[in-house]
Formats: sequence, C-alpha cells, structure tokens
Amino acid sequence: MSRLDEEWPAHRPAVFGAAYRITGSVADAEDIVQDVWIRAHARDGVDDVRDLRAWLITVAARRAYDVLGSARARRVDYVGPWLPEPLLTGPDAAEPVLLDETAGTAMLLVMEELSPPERVAFVLHQAFDVPYEQIADVLGRTPAACRQLASRARRKIAAALPRRPAPVAERERVLKAFRSAYERRDEAALLELLDPDATYTTDGGGRVFAARKIIAGAGRVVTALLRVSARSALRLVPAQVNGRIEFLVYRDGRLTAVDTAEVADGRITAYRRVLNPAKLPSPREGRR
Repeated sequence: MSRLDEEWPAHRPAVFGAAYRITGSVADAEDIVQDVWIRAHARDGVDDVRDLRAWLITVAARRAYDVLGSARARRVDYVGPWLPEPLLTGPDAAEPVLLDETAGTAMLLVMEELSPPERVAFVLHQAFDVPYEQIADVLGRTPAACRQLASRARRKIAAALPRRPAPVAERERVLKAFRSAYERRDEAALLELLDPDATYTTDGGGRVFAARKIIAGAGRVVTALLRVSARSALRLVPAQVNGRIEFLVYRDGRLTAVDTAEVADGRITAYRRVLNPAKLPSPREGRR
C-alpha cells in the first residue's frame, strides 16, 4: 500500500473541510475531495512529499478557489436569500477540523462577503495554519500579499460578528426553550426568546415556497414562523449541524428543512431555515 493510500483516511476530513469552508457547499466539497484524490494518485513522487496533509489541503484550496468563482456567479441569479449548505457533523464526529467556528453558518455567511483571495487566505491560515509561502502558491501572489489578505479578512469578519456568541450551555438552553414554545405555538414565549432586532432568513432557492427577503424584528419573525407551522405541524429535532446543536425540521416524517440559530445575551439574534431540497442532507451524511 502506498503512503497516500495509507494516510488518506486521516487527511480526507481536512481536505473536505478546506473545500467546504471555501465554497460553502457540501456537494462542491465532495466533488473537490474526489478530484484531489485523483490528482494525488496521478502525481509522480507524491509519497515523498514532506507534509502530505498540507499538500493535499493546498491542492483542495486551489481547486476550491476555481470553483468559488463560478459559484459566486451562480448566486447572482439565485432566487431569494442564499444560505450555506448545512453540514451534518453528527454527535460522534471526531474530526475537530469539521467542528471549529470557521465552519459555522454565521462565519460562512460572513465569508461570502470576502473576496475569493481573502477567503482562501483566511481559511488556509486560520483553520489549517498553512504558511503564507504555501498560500502564495495557491493564489499566485507573494507571501506578504497573502498575509495582508488574511489580515484584511480577519478585520472584516470581526466587524461583521461584533456580538459575543453565547456559551454552549446557554445556547442549548435557549434553543430547548425555543423548540418547546414553537411546537406549542406559544407566541408570547417566542417573543421573549427572540432579540428585538432578530432576523429570519429562509433559503428556498426558488424550488419551494420561502420568503424572498430577510424578515427583521421579533414580532415579524414570530408571525412568519407561526404562519408556516399553522399550515402543517412541524417537528424540530435537535441534531449536530456544522459542529453545533441545531434543528432538523420534519413534516409528516419527512425532512423538509434545516434550521440554524445564533444566540447572544440569552436570546436568539438570527434564525435561518434552509428549505432548498438540493441542500438538504441525506441520512448517510451524518458523519464525514
């Protein structure tokens, strides 16, 4: 067995993780993983590469950089708000590379506002500690320029995520209370759990009914949530998505959406629902 074949299972999560963070798409990331595997096997001398993990990650990043350009072009014509494709990580996910904050929904949304080079430089350095010299090879720029790209990306992200997220225990307490209030259709309780300036984003991609604009304000968000649940009973099932407990939404036993939320100061500040069938995970995707 070659070194590549022997070490690939250990490195695959990092390859997938880099591609997913850069593209925001599970499907694109899976395609990139397969492409990296094929390219690695076709390359002479790959078993002699000093740091195979870093080499595989940079190959994935280079391919993801190319994919990101076309993906951003497709999103120009996307119907309604666009949300990243949710990643089921599962309660037993053992790969830290799939669980840190750079793979969270809020972070992925903020990274959409970065230029492609900024996003690649930030992901490679922040999530994978890739040296700027290697990032320079991916982007075709100098190491100094890549350092500036990553620094600029960090400043933009810090400005876009000003509120400190809630600790895990507090977040899960708030979501548990939200789930109970939502399934009871308790309007007053829901209003108490939402920040006055809370937002609600739905991504239907033009394939299913969904709001075409982001809904803002606790009262309007609660009205929208309850209007949908009034048409048919929805069941929220806690699940680990992008490394955190979120909700899988079922209607009549069928997965119809994935909900993610941001919590700060004991209240939900942003609630998001991915409805686009093309983005919904299949059962086999519980672990990467």
